[in-house]
Amino acid sequence: MQLSRRSFLQATTLSGGGLMLGLFSASRKLTAQNAQQGPPPFDAKAFIKIAPDGTVTLVARNPEIGQGVKNMLPMLIAEELDIDWKSVKIEQADFDPKYGLQTTGGSRAASNNYMPMRQVGAAGRQMLIAAAAKRWGVPESECFAENGRVYHRPTDRSLGYGELASAAAALPVPDLKTLKLKPATSFKIIGQRTMGVDVPDIVTGKPIYSIDFTLPGMLFAVYEKCPVFGGKVKSANIDEIKQLPGIRHVFVSEGTIKLGPVLDGDPGLEPGIAIVADSWWFAQSARKKLKVEWDNGPAASQSSTGFAQRAQELSKSAPQRMLKQEGDVGSAFSNGSRVVEAAYSYPFISHAPLEPRNCNATYQNGRLEFWSNTQLPARARALVAKHLQIPEDSITIHLLRAGGSFGRGLSNDYMVETGYIAKTIGGPVKLLWSREDDMRHDYYRPGGFHFLKGAVDSSGRLVAWQNHFVSYGDGEKFSPAASISPTEFPSGFVPNYLLGASVMPLQLKTGALRAPGANAQAFVFQSFIDELAHAAGKDPVAFRRDLLNQPGEKLVAGAAKPKVENEPATTKQAAKPQAYDADRMLAVLELAAEKSGWGKRKLPAGTGMGIAFHYSFQGYFAHVAEVTVGPNNTLKVNHVWGVGDVGSQIVNPSGAEAQVQGAIMDGLSEIMGQEITLEGGAVVQSNYDKHPLLRMKNAPQIEVHFHATDHEPTGLGEPALPPLLPAICNAIFAATGKRIRELPLAKSGFSWA
Repeated sequence: MQLSRRSFLQATTLSGGGLMLGLFSASRKLTAQNAQQGPPPFDAKAFIKIAPDGTVTLVARNPEIGQGVKNMLPMLIAEELDIDWKSVKIEQADFDPKYGLQTTGGSRAASNNYMPMRQVGAAGRQMLIAAAAKRWGVPESECFAENGRVYHRPTDRSLGYGELASAAAALPVPDLKTLKLKPATSFKIIGQRTMGVDVPDIVTGKPIYSIDFTLPGMLFAVYEKCPVFGGKVKSANIDEIKQLPGIRHVFVSEGTIKLGPVLDGDPGLEPGIAIVADSWWFAQSARKKLKVEWDNGPAASQSSTGFAQRAQELSKSAPQRMLKQEGDVGSAFSNGSRVVEAAYSYPFISHAPLEPRNCNATYQNGRLEFWSNTQLPARARALVAKHLQIPEDSITIHLLRAGGSFGRGLSNDYMVETGYIAKTIGGPVKLLWSREDDMRHDYYRPGGFHFLKGAVDSSGRLVAWQNHFVSYGDGEKFSPAASISPTEFPSGFVPNYLLGASVMPLQLKTGALRAPGANAQAFVFQSFIDELAHAAGKDPVAFRRDLLNQPGEKLVAGAAKPKVENEPATTKQAAKPQAYDADRMLAVLELAAEKSGWGKRKLPAGTGMGIAFHYSFQGYFAHVAEVTVGPNNTLKVNHVWGVGDVGSQIVNPSGAEAQVQGAIMDGLSEIMGQEITLEGGAVVQSNYDKHPLLRMKNAPQIEVHFHATDHEPTGLGEPALPPLLPAICNAIFAATGKRIRELPLAKSGFSWA
């Protein structure tokens, strides 16, 4: 539904005569039901606040988890409002349906907000111009706005926005069709390197993160859960724990989850024991003295070894179902000049953010109030309401900055636990997970197994591709984040293509981790494409170039952009699925090869270069990695060149480069040693010593380049990560002749140099 002039914007007067300008539409109450159906509409609420003294405060509606959205959204408004960025104050919005879509995930912040936020700023500018023209008794066409003032061209008179705010609030909202947005050539804020608004507070250690937040009279809680997902308490020394110093409450929860071969994305409240104390130290110390007998339940039969064995068994039979089949794969294999078969696998991994899960809540008079770092507050509120039997309109969520998340904050089990404890004790409480809690009770990136077969003809052309994908699920339903798209590259570029799938039941929480699906599948597909290039006797760049130039239909490679109800469409692309654009991918491939000097430098023995590309989350990226493999398989990544196409405009180049650099560093952490394994249904790894992050000494030199194209801006949080892993593995092959088909690298004897 398109917004009308009347429904899009609403101006109101602040106390003291200032202007509040916000997006507005007919209100639709957000409930658990329509939260599942789609994002809420905008309602009356300010995005721009102009005080009589000229102070301008801009509201950032989306959760900030380190991706820079608290800068980007206000920058879009400020550009069109025409104010000096240095004079702007930024305010983090609390969760409220009147703000519309408030979510961080899917790299959608740019595409969902680029036009709407600019239109908010443009409408505010136009209303201030109209107020000035009315005061001076001159035509609006003789006036213009610049750096927080409105000028009259013929007389050079000017008025500050603060002087005009009250009058502007009394004027009708302009018709959106008449709003004139700035051309890119006139941008003063968009496209400029801009420091994060929270950086001064971060570097001086001010308490701005969720983990730092406290309330007066707040108690502190820990929540002990069974090492095996879904296990329940049979007995525990509760009375003994209650007598320990500083302990206020100890109680057992039976939980609300239901086990099955496929779990809900947010299964609810897990069974466990809550300990509430005067300090977290008291609570955690008491927890260490718990003596619990657990009923581990059916999930105790699961093990990583068992899943790997079962995957091998399934690979020897026909797939349980076909996801896509084109051409005659069997005939192509019979006639192919070279046929390559390979089995690839990757493990479960944890999000492992530096800030473990934590949440703050208070319960009073039937109302529950949260201070949380959730990425998806609408889903959090619906989940809490469902499992704690509290009406959604009795739940308030304040958004706090997260110390990393990578998709973990899309799942809100920790908020249900906090709400449950606050409701039980009837007061304010802070739940803080330990590092061990965070790693052993995550929503893991699901592992997977790919059994591949490919054929190239005598000219070196890829003519057949077959993949039996084994993952987790039940029947035709995959476990959360464990699925594969039938249109994933090279679908649409190979004349004979077959993708089948088989699934294994899994009683474990899985979920989205930065670039879900793509973060693992790019490793598999781009590594196998590299194998086929070498089998064809072709340079890996040339082979990929030829593959992208294959004739025929280029099929849809990504999901349709989620419809944002009552929010204006930003582009024609936004209303339909984004098709895989081979020309855009070719351009970043060629630029990556050019910037890295591919094929133009003689490398020393033990050093190799690898290349890979991937399309995900609306972004086209190609990476080249140069690595050196020393004695005993010690690995040094010397240099990474990252090239991306995310549309025509980078809103904040500093933030954009940081996103790509962070994605590359994140991928390097994943590739070497990160792995979650199960024994007796329990997660083995519990801290960074067994699930390590990259150390600074192992960081490579990173070059980031962007290839601008005539497409609307898209996001950067995710698409820069997937090509990194296969680029590294392909470089290892170039350096050593050893093909990596299993992650992490440590399982093949590699370690950082």
